[in-house]
Amino acid sequence: MNEMLDAQRKLVPEMMEIMQRRYRMLKYVKMAGPVGRRPLGEMASLTERETRTMMDSLKMQGLIHVAKEGASITSDGITVLHALEPMMDDWAGRKSIEKKLTELLGIKSVKVVSGNSDTDQTTKNSLGMEAANQFASEIGNGKVVAVTGGSTIASIPPFIEKSNDTKDVLFIAARGGVGKEIGSQANVIAASFAEKCEGKYSTFYYPDTLSEEAHEAFRKEPTVLEMLQLYETTDCVLHGIGNAQRMAAMRNASDNEQKVLQGEGAKGEAFGYYFNRAGKVVHRLRTVGIKMEHLQRIPLIISVAGGQSKAEAILSYMASAPKQTMLVTDEGAANEMLNLQKK
Repeated sequence: MNEMLDAQRKLVPEMMEIMQRRYRMLKYVKMAGPVGRRPLGEMASLTERETRTMMDSLKMQGLIHVAKEGASITSDGITVLHALEPMMDDWAGRKSIEKKLTELLGIKSVKVVSGNSDTDQTTKNSLGMEAANQFASEIGNGKVVAVTGGSTIASIPPFIEKSNDTKDVLFIAARGGVGKEIGSQANVIAASFAEKCEGKYSTFYYPDTLSEEAHEAFRKEPTVLEMLQLYETTDCVLHGIGNAQRMAAMRNASDNEQKVLQGEGAKGEAFGYYFNRAGKVVHRLRTVGIKMEHLQRIPLIISVAGGQSKAEAILSYMASAPKQTMLVTDEGAANEMLNLQKK
């Protein structure tokens, strides 16, 4: 494939640029459709005239359908996207980055989408779409799926296509908790997954601020015991990775707790655990949820996190992540991880 791409670049260099722009536009339509011309142009950083010309070309080829509510991708468009994806990733250098990161992190696989979530909201949607694709292709006979909170994991359900493989799946929160951002809570996200998959979900509310005595008493409640049993049978986890200091601040951690995290060199957070650069757990929230020992036996783990600012956090978690982990990230985080490793 590389030889063919090189030959095409030399013979018709402008062809690859045109194909990449149309491929990107088609992907945006799939991601946001039905979508109007103006927001589509903003996503693709094109003028209104350029957007209209490209939409006309895609429509003429039967790859998109344009109606009053906006443009939507057709079945032929989806087929073209899937067929071109390996070549476009290879041409853009993402295949090489994925291979390097997979070896560096020592995990099952890495998938890199274009862009940087720190500066481009559409990149976070690309992360959600790619994570949805990975989930759909790997879930198999999965029965209990645990999901964490956060805006990145919340971006996945809209891109999940209904399948008979997921109708019997039970979605649960990977960790009990309550918070102010309702849409980013694990319970709400679990319900969103269940709705898109026509599956089931079970809610689990657990305050982060319980005293040790209250925590021990709460663990004996029937609902908690039931959830603990579900964690033992979980066979898929979809989770995000957070920046340690940022997550501590969001959870209103005390000044003393934040100083401890800083002193211990905490870089990343997942499942209520805080990790230093070497992957060592330096602090843990008093809560009920998926534990690190659970992860070792769970066959399908999909980590989703992007943005250059998340690179150090991702590396800290991945330093001790189970080998069966699949990472979905973006170019911003991927390139920064490689740069940090060189240093």
